[in-house]
Parts: sequence; structure tokens; C-alpha cells
Amino acid sequence: MPPSRARARATKSDPDDLPKVRADALQPTLALAEQIYEQLDEGEIPRMRLPLRTKQNLSFQVRDGVWRLGKAMGTRSARKLDGALMLLRTFYLVDFINEMSRDRKTSTLRELYYISEAWEDAKFHSEDESNLLIEDLEVMCERLREDFRLHPEENGASVIGDLTIKEKNRQGVVKKINCKDDVGDGGYSLPFNVEKEKIEFVGTNAKFVIAIECGGMVDRLAENNFDEERDAILVHLKGQPARSTRRFLRRITEELKLPVVVFTDGDPWSFRIYASVAYGAIKTAHLSSYLATPSAEFLGVTASDIENYDLPSDRLSEQDVKALQAELTDPRFGTAEWRSEIELMLKNGKKAEQQSLAKYGLNYVTEHYLPEKLTEMGVL
Repeated sequence: MPPSRARARATKSDPDDLPKVRADALQPTLALAEQIYEQLDEGEIPRMRLPLRTKQNLSFQVRDGVWRLGKAMGTRSARKLDGALMLLRTFYLVDFINEMSRDRKTSTLRELYYISEAWEDAKFHSEDESNLLIEDLEVMCERLREDFRLHPEENGASVIGDLTIKEKNRQGVVKKINCKDDVGDGGYSLPFNVEKEKIEFVGTNAKFVIAIECGGMVDRLAENNFDEERDAILVHLKGQPARSTRRFLRRITEELKLPVVVFTDGDPWSFRIYASVAYGAIKTAHLSSYLATPSAEFLGVTASDIENYDLPSDRLSEQDVKALQAELTDPRFGTAEWRSEIELMLKNGKKAEQQSLAKYGLNYVTEHYLPEKLTEMGVL
């Protein structure tokens, strides 16, 4: 379809069609509460079963390219004080989620932590503790925290390029937005919920998506009109990508059939940014098949690039070396190509930033480096 030149257009929706939790999302939370109630009514010590989220119960599925939870289960019961308090927190959380649904409210993860101050003995002692319980609830209910109307403080990526979407806002207004023509220099900012009831893909002329770690590099590509000249969609990952960013990339691959390439700094931590996009993270293994994009390819910066392009570099720190050594045993980096690049980086002891390509001028990355690499990969 041709690029949209129209400004954002809006149409009013019926009030009952406002964005809300999926119709069946809360049912599993109520089923959990009913289960505990029946146990108490029968004079039993309340308990609930949930999959264990331990390293021993995780496996990397090479064929699918994602982490998956195993079948091992654990029991959380009120037999001991810690278990009783955890059950109490769980059902305060369930009640809070259902209350938000009734009131059509949402909450940040940080707000939830502070709201628990009113739960007396059930209050959380740290935000990490509340976040882990939310993840447990996701696993037990086979739902997402976004279904429970819970979200992080930060929204997801910014998007620049010829992608036309329809977005429904909190007032039920549906807007048609082109992420090139209808946005400012910062691009279109992804909300925390990027599901179909919130964002619908209308169309694109783009041929691929380039997911970029650093904001400065996104600005360089946009200023050099790389998205228009190469029919690309630029996605700013903002460092370690948020869930909404990873889900957006998964959706755009599945629904628009666009290849995704990931462009990061050349260091072990940036390699892990790519791995979280392509294969998922251990922490969110229960959501890997939902968030991961196994077809995503790593574009660079690689250890070979540092040598081949003679890039300005820094010495690896002790932490960098340990991280690279750990990646040699990480199944996400199990291919011969990855092993070769990691071993080369360890051998040379060098790392480099994306911006190091500016050594050759402000246009070099868009006129030489990216076209050469993308052509080699078969994307251009």
C-alpha cells in the first residue's frame, strides 16, 4: 500500500468498547481464590500448586529457539508462616486486580508495591518481591500481567518508518497513525499494551525492521533518511527491550512477514540484548513463545566488524570477559558463528560502540556499513 500522507484520523467508539482486560483473563484468578476457599471450608491447610521457575526446570528448545518451563511443580502452603504470608499476598493481589478491572483502572508495578503498604502483614518488603509474585500469577493463570492491567513505569520502544497502525486510546478513540508521516522526530512511542485490541497493523511498504540499541544511532539513521531510502522501519530498543517492544517485534514478524535485524554495540551485554529479542530471557521463560522472535538476526557490531572496519575500541573489562565466557555455554549462542565471534572478542580483548562507525563520517553507517552488511545477509 502507498505511504499514508493523511494526518491522524479519529472516530468515536461505543463506551462499552473501551480498552479493557480480555473477557476471560480474570477467571483463573477467581478460580484460584475459589480453590483456597474450598480448602478452608473443608478444614484443610490452604495450598496451591505452581510450576517451579528454577534453572533446573528450564530448558532451551533448540528447534523452537526459545526457553521453556519444564513440568516440575511446587506447592505453596500455609503450613509455615512464610508460606501463609505468600498466600495472603497472592490473594490481596488477586483482589486488587479484580478491583482494577471493575473500576477500569491500571497500575504500574511501582504503584502496586506502594499500595501493598495498606495490606498490613501482607505488604511486600521490596518491589522485586511484588514483581516475582506477579510473574508467579502469570504462570499459574497462563495470562500476562498486561491482562491484569499491570505495567512497568516505562513504555516500550519508539518506531520510525512507513508503518500505518490503528490505535485505540483510553477514551475509546480510534486513531489511524503512520509512524513516519504522523509523528515527530521521536517517532511513535509504543504503549505498554501492544495487543490487537489496542494496536492494529493496517499496512506498510517497508521491507524489513532494524531494531537498534542506542538512541543516537536511531537519530543518525532517521536524519540520513535511511528508513525512506531503504524501505526500513526503525525501532529504538532503548537498551534492554521492554516486554511491549519484544511483543511488538514478534507481532510485526508474524503478521506483516517482515524480517527483523538487531543492531547493537559490540560487547557481551549488547549480545544479550539481541538474545532477549530473538530467544527470550530466563526470567520470562514462561512467556518466551509469546515474546521471542527466533527469526531475528544479529546485524552487528561483531568482533569481526571491529577488525574488518578498524573501529575505535575499548579494552574488555574483567566483567566483560566473564560475561563472554558465560555466553560460550549459553545455548542461545550455541552456533558455530556465535562461538567464533565470542572467541575472537576474547582473543583480541576489544569491544566497540555503534557510534564508533562515525570515525569515517556521519554518512558512513548508512551509505556503507549497513548496506554492505544487509546485502551480505540477504535482507537488501
